[in-house]
Amino acid sequence: MAKELEEIIEEYGDYLLRVAYLYVKDLTTAEDIVQEVFITFYKKQSQFKGEASLKTYLVKITVNRCHDYLRSWKRKRLTLMDKMTGKGDRRTPEYLVLEAADRMRVTEALLQLPILYREVIILYYYQELNTVKIAGILDCPEATVRTRLQRARKLLHKQLIGYEWGGWQHESFEG
Repeated sequence: MAKELEEIIEEYGDYLLRVAYLYVKDLTTAEDIVQEVFITFYKKQSQFKGEASLKTYLVKITVNRCHDYLRSWKRKRLTLMDKMTGKGDRRTPEYLVLEAADRMRVTEALLQLPILYREVIILYYYQELNTVKIAGILDCPEATVRTRLQRARKLLHKQLIGYEWGGWQHESFEG
Protein backbone atom coordinates (compact mmCIF):
# COMPACT_ATOMS: atom_id res chain seq x y z
CA MET A 1 0.00 0.00 0.00
CA ALA A 2 1.37 3.37 -1.01
CA LYS A 3 -0.28 5.22 1.87
CA GLU A 4 0.23 4.39 5.48
CA LEU A 5 -2.90 3.47 7.42
CA GLU A 6 -2.56 6.61 9.51
CA GLU A 7 -2.69 8.79 6.38
CA ILE A 8 -5.74 6.91 5.11
CA ILE A 9 -7.54 7.39 8.43
CA GLU A 10 -6.63 11.10 8.42
CA GLU A 11 -7.82 11.56 4.84
CA TYR A 12 -11.08 9.57 4.93
CA GLY A 13 -12.06 9.23 8.61
CA ASP A 14 -14.34 12.28 8.91
CA TYR A 15 -15.94 11.56 5.57
CA LEU A 16 -16.73 7.94 6.50
CA LEU A 17 -18.04 9.12 9.89
CA ARG A 18 -20.54 11.40 8.13
CA VAL A 19 -21.63 8.52 5.87
CA ALA A 20 -22.10 6.17 8.81
CA TYR A 21 -23.93 8.81 10.87
CA LEU A 22 -26.40 9.46 8.06
CA TYR A 23 -27.20 5.76 8.07
CA VAL A 24 -27.36 4.92 11.77
CA LYS A 25 -28.27 8.35 13.22
CA ASP A 26 -26.06 7.86 16.28
CA LEU A 27 -22.58 9.34 16.66
CA THR A 28 -21.17 6.67 18.98
CA THR A 29 -22.37 3.85 16.74
CA ALA A 30 -21.09 5.65 13.64
CA GLU A 31 -17.66 6.01 15.28
CA ASP A 32 -17.64 2.29 16.11
CA ILE A 33 -18.56 1.41 12.55
CA VAL A 34 -15.80 3.59 11.08
CA GLN A 35 -13.30 2.04 13.48
CA GLU A 36 -14.40 -1.42 12.30
CA VAL A 37 -14.02 -0.30 8.69
CA PHE A 38 -10.40 0.72 9.23
CA ILE A 39 -9.62 -2.48 11.16
CA THR A 40 -11.15 -4.52 8.33
CA PHE A 41 -9.20 -2.54 5.76
CA TYR A 42 -5.96 -3.01 7.69
CA LYS A 43 -6.45 -6.76 7.93
CA LYS A 44 -7.55 -7.18 4.30
CA GLN A 45 -5.77 -4.37 2.48
CA SER A 46 -4.15 -6.91 0.17
CA GLN A 47 -7.63 -7.61 -1.24
CA PHE A 48 -7.93 -4.02 -2.46
CA LYS A 49 -7.17 -4.32 -6.16
CA GLY A 50 -7.47 -0.66 -7.06
CA GLU A 51 -10.37 -1.28 -9.49
CA ALA A 52 -12.20 1.57 -7.78
CA SER A 53 -10.76 4.49 -5.84
CA LEU A 54 -9.77 3.86 -2.23
CA LYS A 55 -12.50 6.28 -1.14
CA THR A 56 -15.17 4.29 -3.02
CA TYR A 57 -13.83 1.04 -1.58
CA LEU A 58 -13.94 2.39 1.99
CA VAL A 59 -17.44 3.84 1.48
CA LYS A 60 -18.63 0.44 0.27
CA ILE A 61 -17.25 -1.24 3.40
CA THR A 62 -18.87 1.49 5.54
CA VAL A 63 -22.25 1.08 3.85
CA ASN A 64 -22.09 -2.70 4.30
CA ARG A 65 -21.21 -2.32 8.00
CA CYS A 66 -24.11 0.13 8.45
CA HIS A 67 -26.48 -2.35 6.81
CA ASP A 68 -25.20 -5.09 9.12
CA TYR A 69 -25.76 -2.86 12.14
CA LEU A 70 -29.25 -1.82 11.06
CA ARG A 71 -30.22 -5.49 10.67
CA SER A 72 -28.59 -6.57 13.94
CA TRP A 73 -30.32 -7.82 17.06
CA LYS A 74 -28.01 -5.61 19.17
CA ARG A 75 -29.45 -2.44 17.62
CA LYS A 76 -33.03 -3.60 18.06
CA ARG A 77 -32.33 -4.57 21.68
CA LEU A 78 -30.66 -1.22 22.48
CA THR A 79 -33.52 0.70 20.89
CA LEU A 80 -36.05 -1.28 22.93
CA MET A 81 -34.07 -0.78 26.16
CA ASP A 82 -33.74 2.97 25.50
CA LYS A 83 -37.49 3.25 25.00
CA MET A 84 -38.25 1.23 28.12
CA THR A 85 -35.80 3.10 30.37
CA GLY A 86 -36.09 6.54 28.77
CA LYS A 87 -32.33 6.67 28.10
CA GLY A 88 -32.50 7.96 24.56
CA ASP A 89 -30.89 11.28 25.51
CA ARG A 90 -27.08 11.40 25.15
CA ARG A 91 -26.12 15.05 25.56
CA THR A 92 -22.38 15.11 24.84
CA PRO A 93 -20.99 18.24 23.15
CA GLU A 94 -20.52 16.30 19.91
CA TYR A 95 -24.09 15.09 20.05
CA LEU A 96 -25.37 18.64 20.56
CA VAL A 97 -23.44 19.85 17.50
CA LEU A 98 -24.87 17.06 15.37
CA GLU A 99 -28.32 17.62 16.85
CA ALA A 100 -28.18 21.27 15.80
CA ALA A 101 -27.19 20.24 12.28
CA ASP A 102 -30.07 17.76 12.22
CA ARG A 103 -32.53 20.57 12.81
CA MET A 104 -32.04 21.59 9.25
CA ARG A 105 -35.19 20.52 7.49
CA VAL A 106 -33.54 18.79 4.57
CA THR A 107 -31.57 16.55 6.89
CA GLU A 108 -34.71 15.69 8.82
CA ALA A 109 -36.54 14.82 5.65
CA LEU A 110 -33.62 12.72 4.44
CA LEU A 111 -33.43 10.75 7.67
CA GLN A 112 -37.14 9.97 7.47
CA LEU A 113 -36.68 8.18 4.18
CA PRO A 114 -36.53 4.39 4.17
CA ILE A 115 -32.92 3.18 4.07
CA LEU A 116 -33.36 2.00 0.48
CA TYR A 117 -33.92 5.59 -0.67
CA ARG A 118 -31.78 7.32 1.92
CA GLU A 119 -28.65 5.47 0.87
CA VAL A 120 -28.90 6.40 -2.81
CA ILE A 121 -29.46 10.06 -1.91
CA ILE A 122 -26.47 9.99 0.44
CA LEU A 123 -24.21 8.32 -2.08
CA TYR A 124 -25.34 10.46 -5.02
CA TYR A 125 -25.61 13.91 -3.45
CA TYR A 126 -23.43 13.78 -0.35
CA GLN A 127 -20.73 11.43 -1.63
CA GLU A 128 -21.06 12.77 -5.19
CA LEU A 129 -20.86 9.29 -6.70
CA ASN A 130 -22.37 8.53 -10.09
CA THR A 131 -25.04 5.89 -10.56
CA VAL A 132 -22.54 3.37 -11.95
CA LYS A 133 -20.39 3.56 -8.78
CA ILE A 134 -23.47 3.46 -6.56
CA ALA A 135 -24.68 0.34 -8.36
CA GLY A 136 -21.30 -1.25 -7.64
CA ILE A 137 -21.42 -0.31 -3.96
CA LEU A 138 -24.99 -1.57 -3.51
CA ASP A 139 -24.55 -4.60 -5.77
CA CYS A 140 -27.62 -3.81 -7.85
CA PRO A 141 -28.29 -2.77 -11.46
CA GLU A 142 -27.72 0.87 -12.39
CA ALA A 143 -31.36 1.14 -13.51
CA THR A 144 -32.42 0.20 -9.97
CA VAL A 145 -30.25 3.00 -8.59
CA ARG A 146 -31.83 5.52 -10.98
CA THR A 147 -35.33 4.34 -10.03
CA ARG A 148 -34.54 4.61 -6.32
CA LEU A 149 -33.11 8.09 -6.83
CA GLN A 150 -36.25 9.19 -8.65
CA ARG A 151 -38.53 7.78 -5.94
CA ALA A 152 -36.37 9.27 -3.16
CA ARG A 153 -36.55 12.71 -4.77
CA LYS A 154 -40.33 12.46 -4.97
CA LEU A 155 -40.57 11.48 -1.30
CA LEU A 156 -38.31 14.37 -0.27
CA HIS A 157 -40.32 16.73 -2.44
CA LYS A 158 -43.55 15.71 -0.68
CA GLN A 159 -41.97 16.23 2.74
CA LEU A 160 -40.52 19.64 1.90
CA ILE A 161 -43.51 21.26 0.16
CA GLY A 162 -44.87 24.04 2.34
CA TYR A 163 -41.72 24.34 4.42
CA GLU A 164 -40.57 27.91 5.06
CA TRP A 165 -37.20 28.51 3.43
CA GLY A 166 -35.67 31.76 4.64
CA GLY A 167 -39.02 33.09 5.81
CA TRP A 168 -41.00 32.46 2.62
CA GLN A 169 -43.36 29.63 1.89
CA HIS A 170 -42.09 27.25 -0.77
CA GLU A 171 -44.85 25.46 -2.61
CA SER A 172 -42.75 23.65 -5.19
CA PHE A 173 -39.20 22.93 -6.26
CA GLU A 174 -39.97 23.02 -9.96
CA GLY A 175 -38.13 25.31 -12.29
